[in-house]
Amino acid sequence: MTANYLGSREIGIRETEPEPPGPGQVRIGVAYTGICGTDLHVLHGNMDARVRVPAITGHEMSGVIDALGEGVTDWRVGDHVTVMPLEWDGTCPACLAGNEHVCQNLTFIGLDSPGALQRLWNVRADHLVALPRELPLDHAALTEPVAVAVHDVRRAGLAAGDRAVVIGGGPIGALIALVARHAGAEVVVVEIDAGRRAAVAELGFEVLDPRATDQAAWVTEWTGGAGADVVFEVSGAAAAVLGATDLVKVRGTLVVVAIHPEPRPVNLQRVFWRELRILGARVYQRADFERAVELLANGVIPADRIISRVEPITETARAFATLEAGQAMKILIDVAAKGADA
Repeated sequence: MTANYLGSREIGIRETEPEPPGPGQVRIGVAYTGICGTDLHVLHGNMDARVRVPAITGHEMSGVIDALGEGVTDWRVGDHVTVMPLEWDGTCPACLAGNEHVCQNLTFIGLDSPGALQRLWNVRADHLVALPRELPLDHAALTEPVAVAVHDVRRAGLAAGDRAVVIGGGPIGALIALVARHAGAEVVVVEIDAGRRAAVAELGFEVLDPRATDQAAWVTEWTGGAGADVVFEVSGAAAAVLGATDLVKVRGTLVVVAIHPEPRPVNLQRVFWRELRILGARVYQRADFERAVELLANGVIPADRIISRVEPITETARAFATLEAGQAMKILIDVAAKGADA
């Protein structure tokens, strides 16, 4: 069974015949697949030039190896795994410089090739990341977004005792806040949506509503006049980008995490005046994935508070509608389940 983007904001469910894994591949019995903002971009038609309709999306997942292809010797049937959904060419200048994760010809599995919204999924074995048996598979489906947060925090050079502002309290913003706090930073989150503010506050963070609070003045007072060591821009909003530089200390760092569909105005006068550093943070490396698994297995990430609901694969369209309406933090698709009572 697969869930497919059919174009024009339509999701369809199809019964399919499983195929054996090819040489160097494994076949995964997918347990859970998370849906995220990128998947919503697909649903909205924003990636129609990139995805091949009907498209099987999904890149946040967990599962169990069901079969091994020829030549696969490092894995066993029954192993619990997740997939690092990046495929690079190994020959471009970025790859040759050791930056394969931002390959100039990167294939993102689940967008450029079929993803995890299918019951049995054939994947190259070198994309697998092992999961400990004691980590519940629904929690393990958060590995990919946690890896994003791990990469963002590592890229920022955040240190214990730093003060960090996370602009945007959605799933990635909340996970960045959790990872940063675990690294020893003091963290405040800025979020405009009341439901998300409440969810982030339940995780133990100070949360600001930028419509009700002068966030620049608040951060100035919070930091004794200095400004934040690091600001993560996760919202994707033009106003947030423009105001973000007002929150950063002299020689502090602004990390751009959100995907911006078009160029945004940036206060370069502030960048110049305070000698700010602006960094992009895109996807992750294998070390980030492995660290994400550790954080989930050790309970650092309160997965049950991040996962708002679980829907069977037959209700994938409903899950997308719920996410689109802003009524959930993270929704998982139970790929094996066939109905609401399954």
